[in-house]
Amino acid sequence: MGLKLNFIPKITGLIVKVIPQVKNALGPVWIFVVFAVLALGFLTLARFGLSVWQGERVFGSHAWFSIFVGGLRVDIATLSYIIMPVLLLTLLMQSVGWQNKIRSLIKIYLVGMSALLVFFEVITPTFINEYDLRPNRLFIEYLIYPKEVSKMILSGYKLEILIAVIALILSCKFAGKVFSHQWQSKSSLTRLNQSILALVLVCLTILGARNSLGHRPLNPAMVSFSTDHLLNDLTLNSLYSVAFAVKQLSNEQSSQDYYGKMPADELLSIVRNNMQDSQATFTDKSAPTNTFHTATNNTKPKNLVIILQESLGARYVGTLGGLPLTPNIDALYQQGWGFDNLYATGTRSVRGIEAIITGFTPTPSRAVVKLDKSQRDFFTIADFLAKQNYNTQFIYGGESHFDNMRSFFLGNGFKDIVDTNNFNKIDFNGSWGASDEDLYDQADIELTKLKKQNKPFLSLIFSSSNHSPYEFPDDKITLYDKQKQTRNNAAKYADYALGTFIEKAKKSSYWDDTVFIVIADHDSRVSGASLVPIDHFRIPAVIFGKDIAHKRDNQLASQLDIPVTLLSLIGVSGKHPMIGHDLSKPISDNKQRAMMQYDKNFAYMHDNKVVVLQPQKPATTYTYSNNQLVPCKNDEQLIKKALAHANLGNLAYTNGWYH
Repeated sequence: MGLKLNFIPKITGLIVKVIPQVKNALGPVWIFVVFAVLALGFLTLARFGLSVWQGERVFGSHAWFSIFVGGLRVDIATLSYIIMPVLLLTLLMQSVGWQNKIRSLIKIYLVGMSALLVFFEVITPTFINEYDLRPNRLFIEYLIYPKEVSKMILSGYKLEILIAVIALILSCKFAGKVFSHQWQSKSSLTRLNQSILALVLVCLTILGARNSLGHRPLNPAMVSFSTDHLLNDLTLNSLYSVAFAVKQLSNEQSSQDYYGKMPADELLSIVRNNMQDSQATFTDKSAPTNTFHTATNNTKPKNLVIILQESLGARYVGTLGGLPLTPNIDALYQQGWGFDNLYATGTRSVRGIEAIITGFTPTPSRAVVKLDKSQRDFFTIADFLAKQNYNTQFIYGGESHFDNMRSFFLGNGFKDIVDTNNFNKIDFNGSWGASDEDLYDQADIELTKLKKQNKPFLSLIFSSSNHSPYEFPDDKITLYDKQKQTRNNAAKYADYALGTFIEKAKKSSYWDDTVFIVIADHDSRVSGASLVPIDHFRIPAVIFGKDIAHKRDNQLASQLDIPVTLLSLIGVSGKHPMIGHDLSKPISDNKQRAMMQYDKNFAYMHDNKVVVLQPQKPATTYTYSNNQLVPCKNDEQLIKKALAHANLGNLAYTNGWYH
């Protein structure tokens, strides 16, 4: 150990000597240097902690360098955006000698921004646990519903709240103390040198904010490097992620801006050729996918009951190779028409509603349930059936305004909304409203009423017990996990409640002439080290009723196929714009497909091949084997199909093709 380290004291002494000189030269601007250094250190430390926590994925892909180099770029851009406005204000005030008048304002601003940076990083582990992503636009969308979300957070995340509050208090106290001692009233530079310094600093913050000399400023796509979505997110910081989401919400980008353009005629030709009936005629230019669909059932139109199960992926269903949590759904698979290879279109309830009620293809924008131009006169099977003299109803145990469901449904064919405010009796009320047992008790009452009106009906029943914080009544099930409020136990309770409803329904007046389906809206906690975790999009779906023959169906299918199939089974023919397949009719192997939207990534699956489209990146093709995406030679024909279907939704929405 003969290495001499006598250079360290020299460097330390130099730093100690230089810092006061720099501080005096910068004057009031010095406080921003202190803020930037502390914030950069904190964000780097937070990113390091998250990377260690996700070490299996980070180490396995040798991603450290990309995460921290990309992360440094994002952090510099974030801090430049934060500093730029107050730096300009400070320089302006300094030029007229009023810099001390804004001292308190600058301090409050920097303390506030410090608190925001800390807050978003502290809540990030919880968000990653739930969504396998940093806080993004889901965080913003949930803020619209403070009542429901606050109840959920207070019920299931007490420790996380305590940690966040403590972190906020400590960060505000620390920042306040530091910034109180870092204000320099005057610069030691001459007026000319101050002006030159001001120009240099402004240019540096602009360059730092852009973080690019190219045509476009820095965006998440520029620092993406991995097929693992979370690793790409680790390069961001959470304040930047949320701020970028806010920007995107105010300017919903077309899928063509993300994935590349395709001429409308070519797009429509590909989509139509992939529809089930190759002989179909398309004559309506204002609705270019509109064509006549003939039902397989030619008897008296039947009632339709859609039971939408919250967050129930195939991994929770024993029949589909998952955990033994759903004996009642397993029993339905032995009685009705069960789908073994069906995939959700997204990871949110509104995306599942979009697919099952409208047959609309998924997009990188918000689901049409939330978009402005789809709130009236947008195609839904409810509106389609209402015009066929059906009563149409939505039943939900929570408050139906959540996720804009009430507005969308009432504007598009649902005549009646029954939510927790209308229930006759509620024995158990959780964060998301009435328990599933209460929901199904009310559903039985409502369906019995509808039956007495001597008109066919559509009823959409949406469960909610299988949702964080997983609250349900005591002593109803034998717990799968020792701790009560877990996802597995909630899934088991949801199945128990479903079983009680099915027993009632079989004895009811509406059983004989009703087609039922139980289907999940999406899987829970969709995550995985791939661009699109395909296995987490596989969901259960089983159609049952008095006249539904037992069948196990292994063909590749999508939620988009369900509404078309259901209309066929209940005996309702007519024109509509849905491109889904009628699964009650033969479908050629080359047309079977599933589409999945995972944040901004779009997957198009055919047979065992999957094309993945990413924003501003070339399309890639994979073989799907053993729940893994294995890169393979690009399939150009499949890429064209993927691009056509990925762009269809935005074009249809923008051009009014679905009205």
